[in-house]
Amino acid sequence: MTTSTEPATTDSAKAVTQPLLSIRNVAKSFGKNQVLRDISLQIAEGEFLTILGESGSGKTTLLRIIAGFESATSGQLFMAGERMDRLPPYRRPVNTVFQHYALFPHLSVSENVGYGLRVAKVHEQELVSRVEQALAMVKMTPYAGSKPSQISGGQQQRIALARALVNRPRLLLLDEPLSALDANLRRQMQLELKSLQREVNIAFVFVTHDQEEAMVMSDRIALLRMGALEQIASPREIYSRPATAYAAQFIGHTNLLRAEVKARTARCGGLSWPVSAPDGVTLFSLRPENIRHEQFAISDPARIRFRARIQQQAFHGATELLQVACDGGLVLSVRATAQKTWQGEQQFEFSPADAVPVRESPDNRGGS
Repeated sequence: MTTSTEPATTDSAKAVTQPLLSIRNVAKSFGKNQVLRDISLQIAEGEFLTILGESGSGKTTLLRIIAGFESATSGQLFMAGERMDRLPPYRRPVNTVFQHYALFPHLSVSENVGYGLRVAKVHEQELVSRVEQALAMVKMTPYAGSKPSQISGGQQQRIALARALVNRPRLLLLDEPLSALDANLRRQMQLELKSLQREVNIAFVFVTHDQEEAMVMSDRIALLRMGALEQIASPREIYSRPATAYAAQFIGHTNLLRAEVKARTARCGGLSWPVSAPDGVTLFSLRPENIRHEQFAISDPARIRFRARIQQQAFHGATELLQVACDGGLVLSVRATAQKTWQGEQQFEFSPADAVPVRESPDNRGGS
């Protein structure tokens, strides 16, 4: 497993050289159940970092430790070089937007946004000014006098954001805030939230189990698996160059090819292609869209061509996902243009560079 924070992209370099938040060797156990294992990562000013993982991976626990709602069993947190994990939640320059917005139903939109400032006894003139500014940021000024029951779910989400932004945090934590929205509104809010983050230039740490959401919104993705960091990289890097078999399978679809490498040639089933890997058994990830049908073949003699019989096809709108059987019993997934009924034996091809070597992802680590 990788816990490296070495930069794979410009965003990664920014996060390492100019960290706003530094998480150092954080671990968390609940009794004998170890939920987080030696987590180290850095977040830059103005960065949108997504913590991605399936249920039980530890992503919400990590967010709660950053917020101060949970204490780490070991490890440290630093904000702009200052130790933060010893501070109570109310003294951290951090605000959290939860999955359930928890708006006060009896208060108006503006009263909900200004509630924290009123508790902090901020002067009335400044309070009004900051509430107006926060509502303008999320384009909710016309609804200032409305009650939460009078606005939509997407608008309530914006109010929850405004309530967090009004406190002017240096870091905003978001715990699956879009999960309660319907699919169309969720896609719309993904773009709006990313746009808002760019406008306010505040670092966001966003927790989700939705791979597509992470890919659309993030500067970098920190993929958690059973409490450990599987990979940290930009969406493009983690998709095109997954470090492990788990990362390749969790983010998008892939074909995992267990090949025997000998004399710089990998062989799996009836396929063989040139590699730079040492001799031995190596696992490769080959994305379905990187396998082309002969109709869309690229004129390149280095590409690997093979014939396969169509077994199944599943319609996905603009594309179809084919299951094709190659010589030697190997079955591959191929993403092709949805334009005809695929049947019989067809010719396909792929580039050797698209078969990416990945590490095994053993399941022997127990935990949640």
